[in-house]
Amino acid sequence: MKAAPAAQLRLLDLAELDAAADRLAHRRRTLPELAEIDELTKQYARIVTQVIEAETEAGDLAREQTKAEGDVDAVRQRSERDQKRLDSGQVTSPKDLSNLQSEITSLQRRQGDLEEIVLEIMERREAADTTVTDLVARRDEIGSTRAVLEERRDAAFAEIDKEAGEVAGRRTDIAAEIPADLLGLYSKLREQYTVGAAKLSGTRCMGCKVSLSIADMNAIKRAPADEVVRCEECRRILVRTPEPGL
Repeated sequence: MKAAPAAQLRLLDLAELDAAADRLAHRRRTLPELAEIDELTKQYARIVTQVIEAETEAGDLAREQTKAEGDVDAVRQRSERDQKRLDSGQVTSPKDLSNLQSEITSLQRRQGDLEEIVLEIMERREAADTTVTDLVARRDEIGSTRAVLEERRDAAFAEIDKEAGEVAGRRTDIAAEIPADLLGLYSKLREQYTVGAAKLSGTRCMGCKVSLSIADMNAIKRAPADEVVRCEECRRILVRTPEPGL
């Protein structure tokens, strides 16, 4: 393949811009904020589940407490009715009086047992409510931290994308100066080796960093200036620059 030396030299500019674009893409993919956001998102999902479970438990206990308190009220009201009957003097039969007193005693004992149950439920509910409060606070804290990181990520993305756009614009201008066949070869090699063209510095290919043999160097020196030469080691395009001996 033939190409003007100036066009070949432009390949180095193109390769430099492509390397810059690759670095920007890598930087965008590996922003520290991305890993932190990912971890916080996982934590947030887990804690949301925990909040739902805790709120469900607290709600169940609230309903259980309401039912238990209702049971206490029902027993208390019945006990109060019986006590009024007893105090009214309407019950005169010794047997009925004994039965009524026995029932009142049983109801008072039952009321005491139920009040103990209410207290136990209240304690469990208080603990469940505290757990909900703590989990919600933790969830909100994680959400706020993630939001801050997302803002930093978006700002970094904007900066990187702006720079990448500038690099892409300069690349388009340079690519327009390179013959289509040479640009096609460069693009194919770039896909294969990441770097499509490299400078020949002294006897070394700066693409693979290997020093060429004397025979290869002699062949390159004999090649016309417009001949597109390739590295025998890595097959990249070797760009000769106006260095002494080249």
